[in-house]
Amino acid sequence: MQHELLQNMNIVSTGLRLLLALVCGGLLGLERGKKKRPAGFRTHMLVCVGSALAMITNQYMAEHYTGIDASRMASQVISGIGFLGAGTIMVTGLQKIRGLTTAAGLWVVACIGLAFGTGFYSGGIIATVMCYVINTVLHRFETRMETNARVIGLYVELADVSYVGKLLEKLRQLDINVTEFETGKARMSDNHVGVLLVVKLVHFVQHSEVIEQLELVEGVSFVEEVNCCLLYTSDAADE
Repeated sequence: MQHELLQNMNIVSTGLRLLLALVCGGLLGLERGKKKRPAGFRTHMLVCVGSALAMITNQYMAEHYTGIDASRMASQVISGIGFLGAGTIMVTGLQKIRGLTTAAGLWVVACIGLAFGTGFYSGGIIATVMCYVINTVLHRFETRMETNARVIGLYVELADVSYVGKLLEKLRQLDINVTEFETGKARMSDNHVGVLLVVKLVHFVQHSEVIEQLELVEGVSFVEEVNCCLLYTSDAADE
């Protein structure tokens, strides 16, 4: 009897579904908000509640009107949330990607809202717990892996292109192999040359130590670790 009450369309079922979407969406958004991400507490709440309401409305229409596809509104929510998620992704001036996890989180929150909206309570709760663990516990594990990586990306600004040789010579002295190398416009100063490179550490050293050593090279004005996949092309640098 209680199971039917929660699965059928009624005020108790509707209220519980929206409440669970509110709580679970807020829980996941709270973690993002603490890290000052673009979409935080209220955004996740709104997305999850909105998705749940869309699914409840879809179920209501399917029960009261003939010829209604019960999955149509859900598919539109899943595809449409991509526009909101894309708005949280940005590439900074120093070639760092930010917002990917937040965008993925918004998409998952929308799916959680759909689960609650259709009355799939266990699936929504389990997904919420798993996402919370991913964003909190596994975040530390990911950070540790990135810190200990042997392959790193570096962005270096030189006073002049003639100092490239000194930079490469220093990397050889540190027993660091350069696997990718590209030059373009500097991000910090128009008078300097920007260099993006991917290097492989033959013997592991702290990434901060590598940066400190490169900052001592003649002609180097700025060094920062960046994402390895963001080597820009000459065309992109000219834009």
